[in-house]
Amino acid sequence: MEKVDRALSVWLLSVPSLLCLLSLLCCVPAGRPCLQCDRRVRLLHEDYLLAAASATIEDQIELKKILDYAYVTYTTTSNQYSGVIGPLTFEAIQILEKGRKILEKHLQTFVQKGLCPNKCGLLYQRVMNCLSCQYKLHTCPSTTQDCGEYPVEAAEGGQAVLDCFLPWHSLVVGRPDYHYTWAPGTQRTANLTEGDFRVLVVTEDSSVVLNQLHVDEEGMYRCLLTDGKGTVLSRTHFLLTVTPSPVPTPRSLLTLPSLPPSYDASPISHPPTDLLLVIIIMVTALSLTVSLALAIAFG
Repeated sequence: MEKVDRALSVWLLSVPSLLCLLSLLCCVPAGRPCLQCDRRVRLLHEDYLLAAASATIEDQIELKKILDYAYVTYTTTSNQYSGVIGPLTFEAIQILEKGRKILEKHLQTFVQKGLCPNKCGLLYQRVMNCLSCQYKLHTCPSTTQDCGEYPVEAAEGGQAVLDCFLPWHSLVVGRPDYHYTWAPGTQRTANLTEGDFRVLVVTEDSSVVLNQLHVDEEGMYRCLLTDGKGTVLSRTHFLLTVTPSPVPTPRSLLTLPSLPPSYDASPISHPPTDLLLVIIIMVTALSLTVSLALAIAFG
């Protein structure tokens, strides 16, 4: 009977204690990446044991086992996923077993989608190692660094916007740079070499704007995302096609009406030049003679 009473007292003590512990765990902000690494969780674990100092030694031992089990359960679940836990939500945790299942569900989703969201390129993401409670760089490789080739069309004299930003670029550690280069012509990526590309611009922005385009500016544009050490993290291509401006339509010439059939279109005959010269000389000589005669007649 004494053992039954002691077990009952331990159970009565442990149930409120466990509910209190869970309610305190639910108050932990979701921004902490590792539950067992949170300083407040460790202090709650230790302080609650000190608060039960008035109980008997045996009851304290049983209570410590229960609290340790709650702490170790989350640690074990964390370790099953390589010791890496991302942001979690604890609002739905009501009891320990249900909380463990919810935690495991969140971990599965995070590892599949949140831990390495890059479908292409190379990502070094800063995460917390829940085994050591220290931050580390987690490598997220992919099958290829090429993140696609996209066609871009623009009219001559217009503009084109090239943007190679991908959502996972915001997780890159440090201040990455975008290197834009250009290969004239309309060759495909497979036919181009590194020597075919010319440096266009290096910027912290993922997009560039090409203004006042000409036909000779079309070609293959490449965007390289690099980290502070110069490592290429992703590669994106844009095939730009510039449509020439339409040629202005020439004005039609006015057509004169046709002449009637009776009209003589033969050129007008003109006297020869020598004849005109003789006539001019004769008229001039005659004028001089008459003038001289009149002068003599009138004294």
